[in-house]
Amino acid sequence: MQSMNIIEYADRTVLAIEVAKTLAQALSAHLTQNGSATLAVAGGTSPAPIFDSLSGADLDWARVHVMATDERWVPDTSERSNATMIRNRLITGLASQAQFLPFYVDGEAPDSALPKVSARIATQLPLSVVLLGMGEDMHTASLFPGVDGLTAALAADAPALVEMRPASQPEARVSLSAPVLNSALSKHLIIYGDAKKDALHRARSLPPQDAPIQSVLSDMTVHWAP
Repeated sequence: MQSMNIIEYADRTVLAIEVAKTLAQALSAHLTQNGSATLAVAGGTSPAPIFDSLSGADLDWARVHVMATDERWVPDTSERSNATMIRNRLITGLASQAQFLPFYVDGEAPDSALPKVSARIATQLPLSVVLLGMGEDMHTASLFPGVDGLTAALAADAPALVEMRPASQPEARVSLSAPVLNSALSKHLIIYGDAKKDALHRARSLPPQDAPIQSVLSDMTVHWAP
């Protein structure tokens, strides 16, 4: 069973402030020993308040490379784009000096663009810090249970970026693969509510095909609030 540290917070506001501090400390520590740091972050609504705090951290942001953990294959003009949310909420203020690595390539399909984007991501590995979320179905990033392509995304020799086509989604999604996420030097997962806490505990005894989050839980710090 994976080693996993769970930190509980009184509410989501406190969690956002404290997780931002934790991520900033991890990035700062990495930068003292290395020329640059790479931060991969979840999209969606849950991490946005964390980004609001993290963007004000006193770091040498010009040496920080930021990417999403996953992305819908849509242009950054779309309200469904994780890149747009990350730019608006994280790469602003002091963090505006950070370098963002987008996944979406305008005018190209994922299968033709991914080899080029994966090659760029590979130069940033291993990830210094990763911030993940999880659904009640135990998916993380765009690694959904039973989705076409999941076996390849979980494989030890998976490319950095993989294409996922969950039936519940209107467009293709791309995701950092499980080995890339799992090999991050500092790993953090945010979850809210009892249902997700229960799902996380269930995931620990399930195979990654059924609970993809299980593939990245080794040495994970979980941040939970009601």
